[in-house]
Amino acid sequence: MLEVQTINKSYKKKSVLENISLTIERGEIVGLVGENGAGKSTLLHMLSTLMRPDAGEIYWNGLSYRQHYQEIKQKIGFVPQDLAIWEHFSVEDNMRYFEQLSWKNIGIEACKKICEEMQLMQWKEPVSSLSGGMKRKLNLAISLIHQPELLLLDEPTVGIDMRSKQEIGRFLQLLAKTQGTTIIYTSHDMSEIEQFTDRVLLIGKDYYYQNLLSARGIHVDCLS
Repeated sequence: MLEVQTINKSYKKKSVLENISLTIERGEIVGLVGENGAGKSTLLHMLSTLMRPDAGEIYWNGLSYRQHYQEIKQKIGFVPQDLAIWEHFSVEDNMRYFEQLSWKNIGIEACKKICEEMQLMQWKEPVSSLSGGMKRKLNLAISLIHQPELLLLDEPTVGIDMRSKQEIGRFLQLLAKTQGTTIIYTSHDMSEIEQFTDRVLLIGKDYYYQNLLSARGIHVDCLS
């Protein structure tokens, strides 16, 4: 279980997040929505251990991020919005490379299985030849090599075709159901949020998303 207790974050005296608290259970898929600049990426960076809050506490299964930083870090997968893959490598070479750097070595067959489960079948093809959707899938597959318990995704389906969005969404649902992976991801696609998440968290003071999702019959929890 992930617990966030009244965290705050400022940049150069400008407050980005104020008194944010939330609890997310094991195996939940939670959508994080809000306007640009509301603090979604900042929150994900803190949950991923890449950034520390100015105040407040974060716990994973009862362990404090501050006191158990290295242990918790190994249980987290984080996929930033920008692709972090080697374009001149094949899909296989990318998976081999990142598997060798991983906290956990699972073997190349297990790496290949992750890709196949996401319908990423171009194992031998160079990444430069892949569509945007396939590149997004590879970016996600790399984050799963060490079998994280908490998966954080920043706009994982931005700029890709509907079919790839659907395949990624269904894969995330399967991952949460079969592995108990806790998943948090940001998206501006409300149909995607509606279809694939268990619940929605709104960050920021713009209630456009709250009204939009409420019109669809989706309850939204406001963080600020």
